[in-house]
Amino acid sequence: MMQVSKRIPFDNPDVLLGVRALYIVSNVIILGIYLYVQSKINKKKDLTTLKYVEPAPMGSGEEPRPVTTTVMEYDKQQLRQLMRSQLMGVGMMAVMHLYFKYTNPLLIQSILPVKSALESNLVKIHVFGKPATGDLQRPFKAAAGFMGMGQGEIKSDKASIESAEKNWRGGVKEE
Repeated sequence: MMQVSKRIPFDNPDVLLGVRALYIVSNVIILGIYLYVQSKINKKKDLTTLKYVEPAPMGSGEEPRPVTTTVMEYDKQQLRQLMRSQLMGVGMMAVMHLYFKYTNPLLIQSILPVKSALESNLVKIHVFGKPATGDLQRPFKAAAGFMGMGQGEIKSDKASIESAEKNWRGGVKEE
């Protein structure tokens, strides 16, 4: 994609306008997908209890935190994260394009975020109707990568949950 974007004549105002329009349309499509997922979450109203242990932030020295929520609230939280990351991408792209005058990333960022939105776990479950088993089982496993490095894994086994509930701030007090 980088090689293709280098061959496009961005100095032509018509081409630049077309790529800008493509970027805006792709972000509107992503927003539409996320709003549709939100409507499906609200329609299902899955109030099944979900317990898991959230890892402590890297370098904080805190204990892992036990979380008790519903599937509906968990999905809404995950959707908010997806929307927030998309907005951050739009903000970064706006700075790169409007302030630094970079044009090549416009084309790439018109395609990759749509692909990643369609591959997200929530879209697979709520839009494509895949069952929430295996990799799609909640809580979702954090994607391994540069941002997830050093972060602990989300655990949902009974022993981890009980241990975290005892050790967390509101746990059993020893006298």
